Amino acid sequence: MTHTQVLIAGAGPVGLTAALELRRRGVDCRVVDRLPERLPHSRAVGITPRTLEIWDRMGVVRAALDAAVPVHGQLVYADGAQQQHVELALPPEVPYGFAALPQCETERVLEERLAQHGAAVARGTELVSFTQDADGVTSVLRTADGGLTEVRSEFLVGCDGAHSTVRKGLGLAFEGGAFPEEYMLADVELDWDLPAGYVVRALHRAADGSVDDSLVCVPLPGPCRYRVATRVPPELRSPRAEEPGTARTRQAEEEEHGFEMPQAPRTEHIEAALKRLSPVPVAASTMRWSSVYRVSHRIVDRYAEGRVFVAGDAAHIHPPTGAQGMNTGIQDAHNLAWKLALTVQGIGQPRLLESYGTERRPVGQEVVSRTVRHATRGYGSEGETDAATVVLGEAQLLVSYRGSPVVEPSADGPGPAAGDRAPDCGGLRDRITTHPLRLYDLLRGRDHVLLLYADAREQLDGFDELTDEAGNVARGALVCYALLAPDVDASDLMTPVIRDGGGEFRRAYGAEGATALLIRPDGHLAARTAPAGHVGVLAALTRVFA
Repeated sequence: MTHTQVLIAGAGPVGLTAALELRRRGVDCRVVDRLPERLPHSRAVGITPRTLEIWDRMGVVRAALDAAVPVHGQLVYADGAQQQHVELALPPEVPYGFAALPQCETERVLEERLAQHGAAVARGTELVSFTQDADGVTSVLRTADGGLTEVRSEFLVGCDGAHSTVRKGLGLAFEGGAFPEEYMLADVELDWDLPAGYVVRALHRAADGSVDDSLVCVPLPGPCRYRVATRVPPELRSPRAEEPGTARTRQAEEEEHGFEMPQAPRTEHIEAALKRLSPVPVAASTMRWSSVYRVSHRIVDRYAEGRVFVAGDAAHIHPPTGAQGMNTGIQDAHNLAWKLALTVQGIGQPRLLESYGTERRPVGQEVVSRTVRHATRGYGSEGETDAATVVLGEAQLLVSYRGSPVVEPSADGPGPAAGDRAPDCGGLRDRITTHPLRLYDLLRGRDHVLLLYADAREQLDGFDELTDEAGNVARGALVCYALLAPDVDASDLMTPVIRDGGGEFRRAYGAEGATALLIRPDGHLAARTAPAGHVGVLAALTRVFA
């Protein structure tokens, strides 16, 4: 029997994100995947701005950006006529836009960074079963040679997809349903005169106004390269094991999600769909990959049981509308990983891990609901707000953990509240750097960060003592800055000083007077207290740290 602190089942983007964050924090982990090698297919392609922000914190965003292409907006057509031209415009303080990156490239980028932290994926190794007790988890693995081996770990994380062994082993309910339609996907080059960098969505409406045919083309890296998705023709539909109206087992229903490789569409199938639906003349060529895809919408009743967790498609599946699935899973993994790291290292609150499901399951519920709504009724259906808010939601910038047990409640006021995403801002200055900094420059690669804002000299009293006490509570997993208005005298302050040179921080955060903001590793505010007193800051820290 071998030992590791955390065993991760599944080496897709979700499992690799969890492993990278754990290894980056010095946690011993092992990643296993049943596939003998990484699949060379695009599969999930959309990357949201929020995922890029998280990768920024993890030190992997530059490699991802180098491999990706921007997605500027969406062109929507119905029956050949243009209905919408949507620009995916974001506020200027958001550092990243929308991007497209094939899943195989996402996995490559994450796996290469993981190797730099001294870890590798055990390929051809499948989780067969597991048992857990009060002290850990014993997992049985089937290795590439067909043999069985046991691994003992403190925790097990199931990132093993829609047909998760971990989820089934825990006996988690996976409620929802399956769509009757099947879709075909293909990576092809399209020769047309539509502008590059835009998602093209073309619909055909029946006499009653309902959508009876559709085409979605997402730009990919490479000249004229697109991911094309459309409904399958009759000859490619999957055979059903039962006649209509026959009851199916729950397991059979849950299997109806994902790629069905044996029925690979050919170029002529894609060309037929393009001929029916494309708003402009187009020629398809150079198909690199194709598949038939089925869609379900389900979510588990809980994200953890004891020392075992699920994340990504193991916890929630839904239509691929808006590229929400993989990104939500990546954010699941990051949320869990930093909490696991503090727990394994013995400095996290005993109940810190309980907040994983408390925070992430409502996010999963919202994503499932929203993607089902968009898939069945389209964008702009009931429940939608203004266009700018819709784009922020698709960017995943509106996720909030207000009410979480590890977030210190704060009063409503200007700027983000405790639990909200901490926005970026520019115009910051330190004592040495000759160019302005952004707030995210201070957060990159860090654990918790405590910002003590002040706009008058008398507000600095007690800042150094507070940062010392806070550092002791966090036992080294905290960086503190005094973030001051430009004219505040801080000559005798020991805490590192950052100047709000252009007032951007004050405006973005609604800061006025002495204010303390505690930012978590995932970029959400754990606390916001004004005035910046010891009691509020230390109370917030003790929600996280033992």
